[in-house]
Amino acid sequence: MANKAMKKDQVKNLLDKIAQSSQLIAPIQNDGITLFRPVQSGEGVVLDYQNASVPPKDFFFPQSEKMFSYDTSDPSWAITPEAGAPNRVLFGARPCDVKSILLLDKVFDAEFRDDLYIDKRNKTTIVAISCNTCRHTCFCGAFGISPGGTEGADVLLTDLGDKYLVEVMTEKGEALVAANSSLFTDDDGSGLAAKEKAIAPAVEKQMKIDLEGVKAKLDDMFEHPIWDAESMRCIGCGTCTFVCPTCHCFDIVDFNDQSSVGYRYRCADSCQFANFTRAAGGHQPRPSKKQRIRQRFLHKLRYFVDRYEDFGCVGCGRCLEKCPVNLDIAQIINKVKEVG
Repeated sequence: MANKAMKKDQVKNLLDKIAQSSQLIAPIQNDGITLFRPVQSGEGVVLDYQNASVPPKDFFFPQSEKMFSYDTSDPSWAITPEAGAPNRVLFGARPCDVKSILLLDKVFDAEFRDDLYIDKRNKTTIVAISCNTCRHTCFCGAFGISPGGTEGADVLLTDLGDKYLVEVMTEKGEALVAANSSLFTDDDGSGLAAKEKAIAPAVEKQMKIDLEGVKAKLDDMFEHPIWDAESMRCIGCGTCTFVCPTCHCFDIVDFNDQSSVGYRYRCADSCQFANFTRAAGGHQPRPSKKQRIRQRFLHKLRYFVDRYEDFGCVGCGRCLEKCPVNLDIAQIINKVKEVG
């Protein structure tokens, strides 16, 4: 489908129309914090934010999710699955967060398919928005992600001043644009050139991190002293994992309120917590902070590459900003590069 354009004063009308037929998830601000939330209209939606405090991952991989209920009074222990997700539009996600969803696809929609995740994924149309600027902690370019990247988006908007360039990438995107065709005009052919100029400040401003050779070095650094040194700072709070758009550790728990009905939940967990790997009988294969810190960074930069041929990080910079002791993946990359 040919590129389109949309005047900025039509965005609210588009959001209002989307909300009438689908669940609309969009960024809003609450006490200065930008978060993705289900909204009933375009009122209050902000698109000029730099990045949300937490990623929209929660709408695909919730922090707490009821998987099914079961009845122990039934001889067959009848299982009742939870209702599927509604048709949804995720509006305004940045390219780094969209790429993170593609990385989650590699985990949940590959050899072992997770029906709960896949249902949400299939029923969601993603309208992404390019970055015209970025935070000082952003480094998506290190992972081959452009501030105006279309990968994973059904539609990509780019702010060109008085209008948005609208790039339609998939059948889902075509359907959304066709259903709201009166709000769009044809691009006059200048859109892509204007887009490159619009995103240039974000390309220039972001941190320049060089990943060349990092994976190969990490293959031989399992027992390197770097992990002892870095673990001395870590306080094991798990903040880095909960703001990360690609972390996907979870626990499974059953709950019963002393009736015959029980519930099974999936709850987000963290590899930085001491109890995460604790096994039945009390065995703990990662008893020290050193081992847990090593696991986090080797998983992002080595194990994920071995398994999925891609890094498990998108350079969103959230862990750099939120870590209370300034322990972050960009530092680790630079320190690995310095190892002789």
